[in-house]
Amino acid sequence: MHLNHLKMQTFFSPYTLAKGMIEHTFIILKGIGNTTERTLWQEGILTWDDFVSKRKVRRISSKRKKNYDFQLVKARENLEHENSSYFAHCLHSREHWRLYDQWKEKACFLDIETTGLSHGITVIGMYSSEGYKHYVRGIDLEREIIKQEIEKNNILVTFYGKAFDMPFIERELDISMDIPHIDLCFTGKKLGLRGGLKKVEQQIGIRRDADICGMDGFDAVLLWKKYLKGDDNALELLIKYNMADTVNLKVLADVICTRLKEETFFCAKEG
Repeated sequence: MHLNHLKMQTFFSPYTLAKGMIEHTFIILKGIGNTTERTLWQEGILTWDDFVSKRKVRRISSKRKKNYDFQLVKARENLEHENSSYFAHCLHSREHWRLYDQWKEKACFLDIETTGLSHGITVIGMYSSEGYKHYVRGIDLEREIIKQEIEKNNILVTFYGKAFDMPFIERELDISMDIPHIDLCFTGKKLGLRGGLKKVEQQIGIRRDADICGMDGFDAVLLWKKYLKGDDNALELLIKYNMADTVNLKVLADVICTRLKEETFFCAKEG
């Protein structure tokens, strides 16, 4: 369905749709799932402030209401202090996409290349408000540098990073993250976007330069081997490939999170 049509159907105003999703999110409250959240929206309780200002909310006891009010006030405080880690724990990981609008300017888009072995990171690429940065094994790929770069940001965005990139980083560099992690591989599946990163890019119209078009992780392994044999051009091409992998995550996240937000609100209207 066309996104403009969704906007026309939903009871959320275009202004609301343009803002962040998190302040409309009630599934951060224990005992409230997607169905109850949609019911709240349908009853005109669209934001945390709407909920707290109500003396009574249907199907929620006074005791639970008081507890929920306290939790929402606490959530507001953490939001104002930009403590994204708080939401990493109270919001299920499959719903971390709801935080994207709030902190997309403080997002770290991350992608790694490897030797193909369990302990073999060759390049880590990161894209943020500071631009694209890459770190190469044997040159500047060091634990403290990587940790500091990631911790500058409020959310982490990857593609299949929960199953691939982060396990490598945790195992090889002993770095674990306490910030929300949006894995676009799994998040995109909510919209029917399936396949690897390059396939999903094609589905939304992203095109790569000719010299890296068609390359995949196996090619990245071969380029690294060529570099180890003294081919500096191979390293340059590997970095360009990683840059595309990393920077394109921003485009994907913008599209996927916008569509999810509008479909979520539309489903609430239809429900």
